[in-house]
Amino acid sequence: MTAFILPLSDPAATDPEKVGPKAANLASLTQGGLPTPGGFALTAAAYHRQLRHLGIDKLVDEYREGDIPTTRRHSIAIRIALYEQPIAPEILEPLLVAWRAMRAQGASGAVRSSALIEDRKGANFAGQFESFLGLTDETEFVVAVRACWAALWTSHARRYMDNHGLSPAETAMGVLIQPTVNARASGGGLSETAEGHMLISATWGLGSAIAQGEVVPDRIMLSRTGFLRTIEAGRKDHRETCGHGAAAPELVPKDLVSEPCLTPGEAVTLGRLLRRCEQLAGSPVEIEWAMDESGFKLLQSRPLTVEAPIVPDEIWLTHPSMRGHPAGIGWGSGRAVVVNCECELSRVAPGDVLVTKVVGPALSHILTRVSGVVAELGGSTSHMASLARERGIPMVLGVLDATRKIPDGATCAVDGVAGIVRWVR
Repeated sequence: MTAFILPLSDPAATDPEKVGPKAANLASLTQGGLPTPGGFALTAAAYHRQLRHLGIDKLVDEYREGDIPTTRRHSIAIRIALYEQPIAPEILEPLLVAWRAMRAQGASGAVRSSALIEDRKGANFAGQFESFLGLTDETEFVVAVRACWAALWTSHARRYMDNHGLSPAETAMGVLIQPTVNARASGGGLSETAEGHMLISATWGLGSAIAQGEVVPDRIMLSRTGFLRTIEAGRKDHRETCGHGAAAPELVPKDLVSEPCLTPGEAVTLGRLLRRCEQLAGSPVEIEWAMDESGFKLLQSRPLTVEAPIVPDEIWLTHPSMRGHPAGIGWGSGRAVVVNCECELSRVAPGDVLVTKVVGPALSHILTRVSGVVAELGGSTSHMASLARERGIPMVLGVLDATRKIPDGATCAVDGVAGIVRWVR
């Protein structure tokens, strides 16, 4: 369409250097005939043009060679400018034309970050950037775009980049704009597990409840040939619905809390789509999906690392155990530290096993020092499970009453591949 706007149907939109891997992967799915919401991408060229328009490209250059105080000061200035200052007219005009054309179809809009360095093997940046849902107001849409640009320079994103030897000054932020899916159910999927199966996670409403580890999702296992093996209903006491620019929580009716979100036929259909995503990528993938009245929509596809199962020492097999949803990587053991509040995180020492109710973004900074994580909520396709796979941290989620049953201070072993937690009384 322009140097700044590319529909996902445009072959150029499959170039991750133009739009970021997230948007490029979705463009590949769209052009491969798979169901997606469609939409368009605001390119990396637009981000670079905006830096020059605001005159902050010089700050970016200085950031590269700056000391810690300088980089901190410059990152704040860059972030504020990107968030608060108007968009260059040569970007804004085609952006609004594309937005109005999409809105004319009737659906509200979703605005999602698509950094050039995310959704890559070993650095997927799960949950590090911004997404906005249910946008209808044009002014709010423009602010959301600016917020996505600014998200590249937040302190937690820079900390993540530092841990991977990356820099915000050496990359750019694309933005993905799509119709919002009015989801009846949503979730994630892994095209291959350590046991050689496919895994689907599902919850009612939007998938953000799974991504943030706020519910225990349904766990659906299929063979690699698409045969349905099991459907284990989760504990889904609330769902996220599409609010004004963000997900809004509401209680799930009691009869649906433990009711599977997908029928066996729907699960098999989604399994076929998951396999097609893998075939397009040429390697195992992790996906995000949503289902509305018209059927499934694929929202994301990124590379997946599959870990081989680990055989535990026989002595562990004699101890008490609990099962949950495995993140899919590693085996670790250490002192169990039961944490019921973020204020207790200072008790977690290097090599400990963190036992908690929810593994949310606030805990990401301590993941590098623990030998394992056990959580009562969450599932195998949550953001924290993705980070665990990326960092090689054994993690088991959705373990019912873990904080009550695992004794604080006990020696605990976490099998992040099989999804089993054991401890010595």
